[in-house]
Amino acid sequence: MLACCVRRGRDCYGESELPLLFGISSLLNQTKDIKDVMYPILELMSQYINTRRSMITILNRKSSKIFIEDAYGLTPQAKARGVYSLGEGITGMVVKTGCSIVIPDISKDSRFLNKTGFDLLRNQGASFVCVPIQADDGTIGTISIFRFKTDNFSVSQDQKTLSIIGSLIAQSVKMRQEQIEELEKLKRENEKLSEALRGINKPANIIGNSGKMQEVYQLLHTVAPTNATVLIRGESGVGKELIAEAIHNASSRAGMPFIKVNCSALPENLIESELFGHEKGSFTGAEGLRKGRFELAEKGTIFLDEIGDLPLSTQVKLLRVLQQREFDRVGGTKTLKADVRVIAATNRNLEELIKENKFREDLFYRINVFPIYVPPLRERRNDIPALADHFVAKFNRINGSRIKRISSCAIDLLMLYKWPGNIRELENCIERACILSTDEVIRSVNLPPTLQTAESSHTERKGTLEKVLEGVEKQMIIDTLTGTKGNMAKAAEIMGITERILGLRIRKYEINPRLYKSLRSNKIQENEYY
Repeated sequence: MLACCVRRGRDCYGESELPLLFGISSLLNQTKDIKDVMYPILELMSQYINTRRSMITILNRKSSKIFIEDAYGLTPQAKARGVYSLGEGITGMVVKTGCSIVIPDISKDSRFLNKTGFDLLRNQGASFVCVPIQADDGTIGTISIFRFKTDNFSVSQDQKTLSIIGSLIAQSVKMRQEQIEELEKLKRENEKLSEALRGINKPANIIGNSGKMQEVYQLLHTVAPTNATVLIRGESGVGKELIAEAIHNASSRAGMPFIKVNCSALPENLIESELFGHEKGSFTGAEGLRKGRFELAEKGTIFLDEIGDLPLSTQVKLLRVLQQREFDRVGGTKTLKADVRVIAATNRNLEELIKENKFREDLFYRINVFPIYVPPLRERRNDIPALADHFVAKFNRINGSRIKRISSCAIDLLMLYKWPGNIRELENCIERACILSTDEVIRSVNLPPTLQTAESSHTERKGTLEKVLEGVEKQMIIDTLTGTKGNMAKAAEIMGITERILGLRIRKYEINPRLYKSLRSNKIQENEYY
């Protein structure tokens, strides 16, 4: 006879566990791929043994990483953050040792890394039970549940139940593990084959392997062996100078000078002298002969950054260099030959500048022989983690810091942000985070406020979509009535609706338009509130 127990109104533990195990067996019999029934299995666990959150992880033996394959009660973002190495955290330790671990209070156990972003402050006293899923050749994953302190449960019984469930799904999980590893193997082989077919190698000075950057590398390696003039276009901060340097390094001029000139940083009255040099006494202050950048770049490459800011008078002389490969020093009479490759870059719309007569059309066609567009960071998000790691290593070296990693939450924020300042902004952001970190880990709180999301700052809107939209609509009506000083007709016109519909909305939200007629244009009198 079974011992009497009490759990959520049930008189016997078996009344919950036996139907659960039967349900799981039925689901497994209905499908060949456990991926299709993982979530239903976790839902059944919630229904029968009242788990609030649960998850199944699988070990990738090739990478020695453990990933959350499916979870109940976790957001997709939280699931994505749940990646563990062998021995890392509770999940990593269970996979490594093959032994179950029970944590009575996760807020008091340092082994619980909280990668999924569990609210420890709100859920003090919550427990965590994690058991291994084992096949013939060892541990292949885990199954785990969270319990809240208000739950009526037995930790030892939970451990036994999860062990039974793990045994039931072990062979199916094993097949899923093999599928994942085979897919990754095929993906790696496909990437190697694609790279071999293109004959492309990533330049050593550039970080990133996204599809967009692969296209850039292909163009770079195509044009590098030639002497063609290159125009690199893209937003500020995308790394145009690095692309120019990579072209020079991959060319036959690699052993010769690579001279950089920022056209926007030089004063208009000095830029001609900087580019082409000057003779002694050619102008006030010219105390001796000075070679220009084109002479210094002889046999090598000159990089003209921000060429859209070049004065029209200098554009004419640059056009001569590109067409005839010759120039004169300022104040000089001797024509000099220029065996120099020109690479230009700009973040400006040169076509618009031509229409405004600020950039010569003939010069545009001379520099636009081989254009290369460098995509902004928001179009190559897959490169963000690698770039972030590169900058962490850089600032560890420069500042003597010891940052070891970037937390999953912080990576999520970096991936979500739009990055209007591109790679330059990312570099500044990582430098700031390295300085603010106090535990050798960059966390979301170390990132600038502009990167914070509702989830990371715990400011999510609560309630249904309908309620949230009603709140937005009500606030919009109030703002418009405030701006029109209670004028219903004008407010309706601004909002693009009829006055009748506006009246219906005002009655729905119990708004008093007469209140806003007494408001001043710049502030509300205090006696109307107090």
